[in-house]
Amino acid sequence: MTQDIKIVETNQLLIAYLEQGPSDGWPCIMNHGFPYDVHVYDEVAPILAKAGARVIMPYLRGYGPTKFLSTQTLRSGEQAVLGADLLGLMDGLEIEKAVVGGYDWGGRAACVVSALWPDRVTALITGNSYNIQNIARSMEPATPEEESSYWYQYLFHSERGRNALLENREGFTRLLWKMWSPTWAFDEQTFKQTVTSFENPDFVDVVIHSYRHRYSLVPGDPVVAEIENALAQQPNITVPTIAIDGDENGVSSLTAGDARKFTGAYEYRVFNGAGHNLPQERPTEWAQAVMDAKAMAKE
Repeated sequence: MTQDIKIVETNQLLIAYLEQGPSDGWPCIMNHGFPYDVHVYDEVAPILAKAGARVIMPYLRGYGPTKFLSTQTLRSGEQAVLGADLLGLMDGLEIEKAVVGGYDWGGRAACVVSALWPDRVTALITGNSYNIQNIARSMEPATPEEESSYWYQYLFHSERGRNALLENREGFTRLLWKMWSPTWAFDEQTFKQTVTSFENPDFVDVVIHSYRHRYSLVPGDPVVAEIENALAQQPNITVPTIAIDGDENGVSSLTAGDARKFTGAYEYRVFNGAGHNLPQERPTEWAQAVMDAKAMAKE
């Protein structure tokens, strides 16, 4: 998908994004996760555009051409800033309400906005269900199997881990792609078109902050402290939602149990044979989920 990169300014960033579909189409914002970029929607976007959507695919902070406005801004990757960035993108593009979706970090941003600003969300599509972190309980251990899959997070807690990512972004992220999506036979071209996004000078700082903040190891950005405090209450999500898992996800288990956190129209789906990178591994099914979630909002 070759497209011109567009830019919108928020209070902290120049957010770069791609866009497909009619300018007057129904707004649909699809967010990527770590360690991926906007190319996860290369096959999803044309399907949605054909269905009349104005599809907007932003590069998250620290990825691709997205830039910080000030050298003084904390290179935070905490959940509150991801939600604030998505809301700022909508404000900058004068989008009053949109279908929002994503997985991993991008799903977290979509969940944050859906929970705290439901009037701005038509419907939500979320990979791995309720993506809002419960930081107050971050020191409660999971099962040994789950803990073993988080090895990269614990590595990032040390300077050794920061240096590992800094010195070998390509090798590190390639390994995570393979481990998290064991059935996805991505080719070299697919990986190479995304790995350039990790050359962003703020990538390492944002990633390291994200994986330290979620365990209360570093302070967050004071600018979003109010949002973070609201998320600490683990708010329910009331907007129409389709939650999705892949049953071959190498980094997290099935999340059907999160259903209690969604109090509006809700559906849970499992993409059989899919791993962590749901929209790129199953673009047709992901696009259908987006359209189905939009239809749920009309019922």
